[in-house]
Amino acid sequence: MRQRVLLSLLAIPLAAAAFLAAGFGPALIAVAYLAVVTPWLAAIDIREHRLPNALVLPGIGVGLLSCAGEWVVSARAPLAPLVAGIAYSGFLLVLNLIGGMGMGDVKLGAVLGFSSWGLTIAVLSPAVAFFGGGLVSLVLLIAGRRGQRIAFGPFLLGGFWAAVGLVALSRL
Repeated sequence: MRQRVLLSLLAIPLAAAAFLAAGFGPALIAVAYLAVVTPWLAAIDIREHRLPNALVLPGIGVGLLSCAGEWVVSARAPLAPLVAGIAYSGFLLVLNLIGGMGMGDVKLGAVLGFSSWGLTIAVLSPAVAFFGGGLVSLVLLIAGRRGQRIAFGPFLLGGFWAAVGLVALSRL
């Protein structure tokens, strides 16, 4: 019970950062969804090494809905999130096919990409995720734990929220 309350409360600062960074508009829809599910996805992935479809798949639809809303409001195609969603999940799919990345990570990549309303988020999010994951992998290699699996979903989510946080700070 205590863990559920804590995970639910963690969504509040994420939602605040989402509002500060994205403002009030269609982009906020996808980022607010991520604010709600991020604590749960990270906790489940750390514990079980899986990202449940029940939390990830709706995010793809919400991200695409957010893109459609942006298109209607601005009358411009939201290229950054559309390209980011396809490229991010495509890159993770290649890593999945050669081994080392799960399909949950591939689907989460699509969610994060479609939720990246600007070029800064779209580029910084995966860069921070892979830097953080690579750093932890390097530490595990040095510690002699070669072959130990790590949950990569928290790194993907952390990279996204780090990028959102930097955008929010730049707007203060």
